[in-house]
Amino acid sequence: SSIENTEKGAYAVIDCESPELILIGTGSEVSLCWDAAKAMSGKKVRVVSMPCWELFRAQPASYKDALLPKGVPKLSVEAAVTMGWGEWADAFVGINVFGASAPGGTCMDKFGFNVPNVVACAEKCMKGEKGVLSDGSQGKH
Repeated sequence: SSIENTEKGAYAVIDCESPELILIGTGSEVSLCWDAAKAMSGKKVRVVSMPCWELFRAQPASYKDALLPKGVPKLSVEAAVTMGWGEWADAFVGINVFGASAPGGTCMDKFGFNVPNVVACAEKCMKGEKGVLSDGSQGKH
């Protein structure tokens, strides 16, 4: 990451020509996206860090289209509600529930913020599934 990249609102942290899938994270989720991309051996996966929608929205269309090309499946991964991600992604991993209490790592795992769940959702996204693919409800007791 650099100041210049961050000022663009979004940038590739793992890049490749002609990606088959783009994983988008906002903060701590970027490392999870990175690990999921590495676990998807044989697939061309771009990982994008998107710390600021507003700054990204202000970029030239050429930059936005090059980073998030149309026709490439995109999966957002954010430990928050999935609302709003439809502007940038086709499918979403998020938390649309509340009320769980446990140590942070335990909650994140139960809410689906782990490599196996992100990879499973990524594979569904690549097959054309859209919308909320994981909403944290699997962790609600």
